[in-house]
Amino acid sequence: MTVHFVANEASIVDGKPMIVEIQGRSIGVYRIKGELFALHNYCPHAGAPLCKGAVEGTALGSNVYEYTFGRKGEIVRCPWHGWEFDIKSGISLHDPAVRAKSYKVVVEEGKVGIVLR
Repeated sequence: MTVHFVANEASIVDGKPMIVEIQGRSIGVYRIKGELFALHNYCPHAGAPLCKGAVEGTALGSNVYEYTFGRKGEIVRCPWHGWEFDIKSGISLHDPAVRAKSYKVVVEEGKVGIVLR
């Protein structure tokens, strides 16, 4: 297990990923409600740069002609085909069997590190 420090914690803001390169891997680092998460910048559906997609929420179950939205800032939408992925887990909302690779994030003395296995 190797930790690669990539940024200062304060430089990562809600709703806007920081894309970093580590050992030839493009990785998006996200802040959601104070917690940090990292996803491989590669959509498992068709290979798009996933982390360049919009960070949004998703529609929740609601009554007819009503739209209820939730999970604001927790979902990234692939810029090519619109597949949605949970930033915290990498799981696709379209097909839970499909998953974007996620990485463990550590913070030490204000420095953000990504753990590669």
